[in-house]
Amino acid sequence: MRAIRFALMALAISSAGVTAGRAETPVMGTGSAFAAPIYIKWAEQMKAAKGPAINYQPSGSSVGQLQVLKGLTDFGGSDVPMDDSKLKEGNIRQFPTVVGGYAVVVNIPGVSAGKLRLTAPVLADIFMGDIKSWDDTRIVQLNPGLALPSLPISLLYHAGGSGGTYAISRYLSKISTAWRDRMGIGMTLSWPVGAGVKGSYGAASTVPMTPGGIGYAELSYVIANNLATVQLQNKAGRFVLPNGSSFAAAAETGDWSVPNYAVDLTDMPGEHAWPIVTATFALVPRSPDKRATSAAVLEFFKWAFTHGDPTARSMQFVPLPSKVKADIVKNFMD
Repeated sequence: MRAIRFALMALAISSAGVTAGRAETPVMGTGSAFAAPIYIKWAEQMKAAKGPAINYQPSGSSVGQLQVLKGLTDFGGSDVPMDDSKLKEGNIRQFPTVVGGYAVVVNIPGVSAGKLRLTAPVLADIFMGDIKSWDDTRIVQLNPGLALPSLPISLLYHAGGSGGTYAISRYLSKISTAWRDRMGIGMTLSWPVGAGVKGSYGAASTVPMTPGGIGYAELSYVIANNLATVQLQNKAGRFVLPNGSSFAAAAETGDWSVPNYAVDLTDMPGEHAWPIVTATFALVPRSPDKRATSAAVLEFFKWAFTHGDPTARSMQFVPLPSKVKADIVKNFMD
């Protein structure tokens, strides 16, 4: 069944690209794999409503930023806000489109989905290779009554420039001094252990085949493939699971007034807030030679802001607050 689900997901991505490609003037976008499920679904719905054809290909946030800076795509997708200097240099608009979260996923024989509890310091030690086995005392103490096997931990991190890696590292750097000093924050990191996989899709396909595996993936990939998630302790000290409600709880307290909407939604306050939440951003050129395609991109996201919220919620994404959407429309789309 898992193979079938992956085949269907791949077919959906491929079909979206092929369908858009038959249009006379398809609009090309690339970047964030996190945003791909919702962008592809919105593109299908807007095409049915006679809107512009949108072809979005997941390639990673770093690729999305690079491609739009070089003028090689009509818009970029990134879960990492672009630096102000690069936005000015490339004459690029940046705005958030939707909010979602990354789940920590595991494959521990005998441990049911959603039962394992971890804190940020313990998760950091696992990701840095300081905790090597699932029956380590630090994990056992957090999970009394849970039968944890003497099984080596196999980390599967995102290879290449990844918004997921950025969100995870941003979160862990806030809480773990060891992580901040040794690993830092970035879309790419020098991982001391583990093996690289291709983004959320790679984590979703590889963790289930790896006994003892742990990784991270955007929630729509987790749900589509019935992956086992862990509970994380949030800023309020509560252990919570990743879902649309816990993502929304984090988004409610975000500071959306920061320049270029570069909001940080990791480790937010609130009893029900999931700690690894991020907005994803559209990067749209202002250059004259991209005027027509940029207008179509802005039309696409304006349509999504008006009609796309039910679809976003059904896929465990969180729509932007109404005031934020209204501000983006006023600044960029009217």
